[in-house]
Amino acid sequence: MNGVHDMGGMQGFGPVRPEANEPLFHAAWERQALAITVAMGACGQWNIDISRSARESLPPAHYLGSTYYAIWLAGLEKLMYERGMVSASELQTGQAETPSLPGVRRLDAVHTAQALARGTASTRSIDAPARFAVGQRVRARQIHPVGHTRLPRYVRGHTGTIERIHGAHVFPDTRVGRPVPPFVDDAHWLYTVVFDGQDLWGSDASAGLLVSVDAWEPYLEAVGAGA
Repeated sequence: MNGVHDMGGMQGFGPVRPEANEPLFHAAWERQALAITVAMGACGQWNIDISRSARESLPPAHYLGSTYYAIWLAGLEKLMYERGMVSASELQTGQAETPSLPGVRRLDAVHTAQALARGTASTRSIDAPARFAVGQRVRARQIHPVGHTRLPRYVRGHTGTIERIHGAHVFPDTRVGRPVPPFVDDAHWLYTVVFDGQDLWGSDASAGLLVSVDAWEPYLEAVGAGA
């Protein structure tokens, strides 16, 4: 969706100023927020794309007024509330008031390290061959979907070059279409596309700047050799 989270190239937010020697976490609660969010991914009630969509669809003022891990925590609260796993009162008080929702998987401490190491593969086998080849010129489609997408707004309509083919992976745009299991598992070819920075940002961009974006095949269209 064209949400406030898609901030690349937007005006009025000032320069990005990296923090020198920035720690992984600025407070203990941030570490806990990350751990809880990752652990709850094992509950089987949503997938990573639905989780991302929950964070990205927070109200704009809430999103812009929150820190990184506060957004993660708000997204998790939203996911759990929408599925009846927690009530508004429980979110307010921090105290459980009703029994756990039946049928929800739990990740216990004994199996946590094993589950994190194993991860979840997003690669899939599909019958259709890759439409594009390494070195081919492609254009990112000018799309404005109302739902979830991983195509950044700042590359839409711009032309780049296929640098790498990653194989077929589950397609986020359709994977969020069914928010409860069994999830949609459509797959498309995934490519790394390289764009010229000055084409994206104009002549003020540094000469020689290249921007790499991983883009699924439905995001792209072929262009002529001279484009």
